[in-house]
Amino acid sequence: MEKNEMPGSSGVPRREFIKKTATAAAAVAAASLIKTPVYGQSQPPSAGVTGANNKIVVGFIGVGAQGFNAHVRQIKTHASDNNVALAAVCDVWTKRVNEVKQFIGGDCQGFDNYHKLLDRKDIDAVVIATHDPMHARATLDSLNAGKHVYVEKPLTRYLGEAFEVHDIVKKTGKILQVGSQGCSAAGWHKAAELIQAGKIGPLIWGQGYYCRNDPKGEWNIPIDSDAKPDTIDWKQWLGSVKKDAPFNPEHYFRWRKFYPYCAGLLGDLIPHRLNPLMLATGKPEFPSRVICLGTKNVHPDKNTDGASERDVPEHLELIAEFPSGLSLVVAAGVVNAKSPGFAIYGHKASLEIGNSGERVMLMPEKPFADEIDPERFEGLTPIEDFAVHEKNWFDSIRANQQPNANIDLAIRAQTVISLAEMSERLKVACLFDEKTRKVTTDGGREIQPITYGTLPLS
Repeated sequence: MEKNEMPGSSGVPRREFIKKTATAAAAVAAASLIKTPVYGQSQPPSAGVTGANNKIVVGFIGVGAQGFNAHVRQIKTHASDNNVALAAVCDVWTKRVNEVKQFIGGDCQGFDNYHKLLDRKDIDAVVIATHDPMHARATLDSLNAGKHVYVEKPLTRYLGEAFEVHDIVKKTGKILQVGSQGCSAAGWHKAAELIQAGKIGPLIWGQGYYCRNDPKGEWNIPIDSDAKPDTIDWKQWLGSVKKDAPFNPEHYFRWRKFYPYCAGLLGDLIPHRLNPLMLATGKPEFPSRVICLGTKNVHPDKNTDGASERDVPEHLELIAEFPSGLSLVVAAGVVNAKSPGFAIYGHKASLEIGNSGERVMLMPEKPFADEIDPERFEGLTPIEDFAVHEKNWFDSIRANQQPNANIDLAIRAQTVISLAEMSERLKVACLFDEKTRKVTTDGGREIQPITYGTLPLS
């Protein structure tokens, strides 16, 4: 990748004095830092993976819009390149099972219960693209059945089950990838390389945004009239959510609007920005304090006939503080689409990262202009892409190494997300102790993490 001076900058190279007086020891130290592996590639390998030349047999749990378009379609398109076979699909709605089976073709098998799919000993890996309350249960069962797992973001619905998944991944040694595809974009890894090389000095703060603007209300997707209680296993779909709730087609199709099934923006859009930002630090940390503010004042749901008002905020901002002193500010919304961009600010310099991870700009602070040159990295590849992220998972299974959005990153990001939901809904600042896994208020009062049934809408 080509490196150029930043347009509009002074173009002044590092002072000749510094070049001449740099010691050999300093040069060796710098070289050592630059060679530090990008986050995720230095993790210890897992055990029990598919051989490098063997075909990876894949099953799919949840084949709705995301499961089909982002995963079944992409993985089938690149099946030959990745040396994979699409063997089975499962969904609680028989219509989806039949349609996706037909699309895959061959001897692909369909199931109405994922346990039946997991019983197939020939399946090596599963892609889980259900709604959020099923992420943990399906992931845990898949890992215990000896399967590698790609699970859509967020890792889990609630914090307690996220640590359950973390512990079982560590115990089984299986390869888990979270579906935050930005983590496989080159720009974030270039940022991690620059940060680990000390190019911007101690980290101060970072920012990220994912904002949309839907006048009819985000997630008000059409309700298919074929969806009926006799074709959908509603009880299985509810999972750990209240079992006696009657069949509700709006909840089934528009579940991201409603708290029992999703944290809204925190579950859908925030992970796409939070996970890469944390990866880019080079050493993701558990948060020490999280504060989140959500608002709901536009009410676009009223513009869609028959749509219910959402439980979740239309816009929110979270601030996460980490033990190193770094803070991250991430905003998401569905009522204003303006997005200022992505940046990480250090004491000596700052980084701006392109929306798709295609560009990184290094900009020195004025007091350090003699020490640090401005740099611009353009045309970085790969950019954010589902197929690239899926390939990273397959390659990691074969190479017996941790993928880009691995469990160590995922559990730290999920802790931020879960604490942010608690902060917003309970109106408190949430402090976290990674050793005890306890959450407290700033006054020291312990808070039990939200889980199924602890709040009226949970």
